Amino acid sequence: MQRHGVDKIFLTITLTLLCVGFFIFSSATLGTLDSGQKKFWNILMGQILFGMVGGGISMYICSRIKYQFWRKQAFWIFLAAIILCILVFIPGIGMEHGGARRWIDLGITTVQPGEALKFGVILYLATWFTFVKKRIHSMYFGFYPLLGLLGIAGALLLAQPDTGTFLIAVCAGTAMYVAGGARWRDLIIIFLMSIILLGAVAVWKPYVMDRITTLIHHDDFQGSGYQVRQSLIAIGSGELFGKGLGQSVQKFTYLPEAQGDSIFAVAGEEFGFLGSTIIVILYLLFALRGLWIAAHAPDRFSGLLAVGLVILITAQSFINIGSMLALAPLTGVPLVFISHGGTALLVAMTEVGILLNISRYRQS
Repeated sequence: MQRHGVDKIFLTITLTLLCVGFFIFSSATLGTLDSGQKKFWNILMGQILFGMVGGGISMYICSRIKYQFWRKQAFWIFLAAIILCILVFIPGIGMEHGGARRWIDLGITTVQPGEALKFGVILYLATWFTFVKKRIHSMYFGFYPLLGLLGIAGALLLAQPDTGTFLIAVCAGTAMYVAGGARWRDLIIIFLMSIILLGAVAVWKPYVMDRITTLIHHDDFQGSGYQVRQSLIAIGSGELFGKGLGQSVQKFTYLPEAQGDSIFAVAGEEFGFLGSTIIVILYLLFALRGLWIAAHAPDRFSGLLAVGLVILITAQSFINIGSMLALAPLTGVPLVFISHGGTALLVAMTEVGILLNISRYRQS
C-alpha cells in the first residue's frame, strides 16, 4: 500500500474554517460581557484550550495513527460511548441545562457524550458493513443492523433529549448504507420510517412540534419563533457586506445563544451576504474534498468511514445554517469549527485527523 502525504487541500480547507471560526466566535462571545468579564474569558479560553489546542493535538495524533486501528477498536469505542451517554442520567454526574441532560460535569469543564456516540455509531457501522461485504443487500445483514445501531443511539439521545444529534447520526448512517450498496427499496423504507418517527417524536416531545410549526410560522415572538425571528433580523441587517467584525448588535441580549447555535446569524450580520456565502462555500468544499478522499480510499472500511465522518460534520453544519435561515427546524446543534462547544470541536478535529490519515493511503 503506497503512502502519500496528507491531503493538503483538505487540510487547508479545514484550517481556513477553523481560523474564520475563531474570529467569528471571538466576536460573538463579546455578547456575554453583559454577564461579566469572567464569563467572557471562561468561554473564550475554554474554546481555545479544550477545543482548538486539544483538538489540534488530537487531529495531529489521529493523522499519524493508521486507520485500521479504529476498525480493531470499533466495538469498544461504541460501548464506551454508550456508557458515557448513560452517565448523563445519573444525579451528581450528569448536568442539566435548558431542560436537557446532555453533559457530564467534570468540575473544571463539561463534556457532551452525544458527540462521542455519533462517532461510535459511524465507526461501528463502517466496521460491520465491511465485514458483511456484499451481504449488505440482505435485510438481516444490512438493513436490520443499521436500524438496531441507530435505535440504540436514538433511545439514548432522544431521552436526553438531543434530537438534532440523533438526526445527524441518521443522515451519516444512511449515507454509509447507500455507499455500501443499499437497495432503493430499503432506502424508501428508511425514508418512510423517518417520517413516522418524526411524527411520533413530535407528539411525544412538544418542543419538537413547536420547532416544526415555527418553521412555517416564524413570525411568532414566543419560544423558538423568537430565536428564528431575531436570527433573520441579524442576517438581514448585514445586507451585502455586513457591519464589520465585532459590530453585531443582535449578539447583545437579543439573539439567544449568540456564541452557540445562533453564531451563523452573528456572522451574517457582521460579514453580510458575501461573507455568509463564503462560509457556505467553505463547507461545500470541505464536503466535496472529503468525499473525494472517500472515493480514493484504499479499501472498503476506510471509504465507508470517510463517508460517514464527512457527512457527520457537513450535515450538522448545514442543518445549523438552515435553521438560522428558517429553512430547517431549530435543533440546537452547533456550527462545526465555529460555534461554542469544546467537545464538539475536539471530536470534529479528531474526525478530521482520521480523514487525513485515510488520505495518506489514497489510491492515485
